[in-house]
Order: sequence, then structure tokens, then C-alpha cells
Amino acid sequence: MSLHISKKNNSKSIFDKEVYLNFAKYILSCQDSEGGIRWEPNSKLDPWDHIESAMGLDVLGFEEQSNKAYEWLRAYQENDGSWLSLYHSSNKNDLKETNYSSYIAVGMWHHFLNFNNLDFLNEFWPVLDSAIEFTLSAQSKHGDFFWAKDKDNWLDDSLKTGCSSILMSLICYKKIAKELNLKDRVSDKQLMNLKDCLRNKPLRFDRNWESKSRYSMDWYYPVLSGAFSKSESAKILSKKWDEFVVDGLGCKCVTEEPWVTAAESSELVISLTKSGLTNKAEELLQDTFNLMDEDGLLWTGYVFKDEKFWPVEKPSWTMGAAILAGNSINKFSPSSNFFEF
Repeated sequence: MSLHISKKNNSKSIFDKEVYLNFAKYILSCQDSEGGIRWEPNSKLDPWDHIESAMGLDVLGFEEQSNKAYEWLRAYQENDGSWLSLYHSSNKNDLKETNYSSYIAVGMWHHFLNFNNLDFLNEFWPVLDSAIEFTLSAQSKHGDFFWAKDKDNWLDDSLKTGCSSILMSLICYKKIAKELNLKDRVSDKQLMNLKDCLRNKPLRFDRNWESKSRYSMDWYYPVLSGAFSKSESAKILSKKWDEFVVDGLGCKCVTEEPWVTAAESSELVISLTKSGLTNKAEELLQDTFNLMDEDGLLWTGYVFKDEKFWPVEKPSWTMGAAILAGNSINKFSPSSNFFEF
């Protein structure tokens, strides 16, 4: 899909490490005294994006600050192993999302690959193991996972993107257990059933609400999570490319909206690199950098129909996703091939 942008930025190169260091320094400015990484300085926090931001810090060598992010998770973990979906916000709720709780496994394994610190894995193993226990209690007989718990009740539906994230988390959890020579909670059958559900049971997702297949994350996240082989992944990404990708700007969040978003674009970049589509990945990330402000930070997204950046936010997790994408291309750190499992 071709589009001329009259106010297109002169974006910086995706091969310049200083660009990503600037992203990391912004993430640090969003980290509070307890180690929590807010969306923006002094704003709200959710556990999933908190971890993605910490992963960005890993890539650029900020080990101590990344450790503090896990200290925050330990301090705020619920008795059942979960975390609430949102913190430091007036929009409080009692939701405990399964993919939010399990994602600590992805962050911990990524952290270990960067710093090779077994003490870190040992220290936070109890936090991780309890989180995985909570998530596993939500798996149905079909392999999918209920998306959230509200107080005492599981909410009867499943998200393809959320279940993809859980698959990646369980894989990383098992790798951590193996590294520590500990028994893990995840059976091969549970993992196989989840993977089979993502591949072959589309009716298990969005059972009680409108289909989310309109969202780009439902397209690329099963690829990112390892549900498909490398050759299968390349075909999947090619199939809906023109539906979601806007030349010169990046990946749309929702197919029918004239809105591209930097985080989705960055995650698609990682999906491309793990699928062997490096040239496409480099081009897409460079296009995504057109969403960069004069301060070298990425806006959440751009409404190309109106030629406006929206919302007027620069989330820490957007910078984290962009760092991970840049690392998959530039090989800045030992975790550059992290998603290629």
C-alpha cells in the first residue's frame, strides 16, 4: 500500500546504536523508585509492558536497573502468583490476566541470556514458578487459556495473542527450569495442546465477543511465539502483508483503521527476522522510525489519514519493543536471536 507523507520525518538509521541508547535512557526515566517501569514518567503501569521495557534495558546493558524491575514484580505479586492488570491508575480493576502473569518467564530468560547470571534465575525462580502455576490453572481441555480472572471467577473466553504470549512464556519457563536443573510444572501434553489450539482451533478464540482477527497482533503473534515453523511463518506473514502494512510508515494496529503503531511494527520486525525475512524487517523498522519525534523518541502511532500522531504518548514499552527489533537486526547483545527458538 503506497502513501505519500507530506510531513514525513527525516528518521534516524536503524543501524545506529545511539538511537537505541536514547530509547533505553527514556525507559530509565519512566522507572520509579520501586523499580516499576511506568508507561510514561509517573503514569500507569501494567506488568506485561513493564517486562518488555525491562527487556529493552537488557539489550543495552542496564543490568542493575533491569533487576529492579523484577524486584518490583516480586513485591507486587498476588498470593495466587498473579499480578493485577493495571497499577498507578484511576481506572482500577480486579482483573488478573493470564498472559500478563506468565510473561515474567520471557523476561527472565532474556535477562539471563544477556548477563549469564544464574543467581538471578535462582533468586526469582519462586516468583516465576508461582506465576506459572496461576496461569496453568486457566488452561481448558482444548489447549487454550482463559484470558483473565475477575476476583474469583475465570472469564470464559480466550485471546489468540494472549495464548501466543503464554506459549512463548511456557517455553522460556521450561528453559529456565532446565538451566537450574529443577522440575517444571509444564507437561509436554499441555504445551502440545496449546500449540495445536493456536494452529488448528480458531473457534476457541473470541467465543463471546467480536473476532479480533482484525488486529495485526492476531496475525503475527502466533509466528512470534513459535507456534509455526520458519517456512510456515514466512507464508503467514506474506498472506496478510498488504492488509496490515503501509509503505513508508509501518504496521497498522487494526486493519480498517488508518493508524499505524510503532510497537506492533517493531514486533512484526522481530517476527520477520525469525522467519528469515531480514530485508523486509530492515525496511519495515526504518519506516517505523518515521514515527520518531525531534527528541528521538517514538510516538505510539500515526493516523495517516489526518497526518497526526495519536495518542499523544511516548510509552516506555514502545521504546522497549523498538530496541528488541533493533537487536534482532543489529545483534547488539547475546539475546539478539532470542525469539528464534
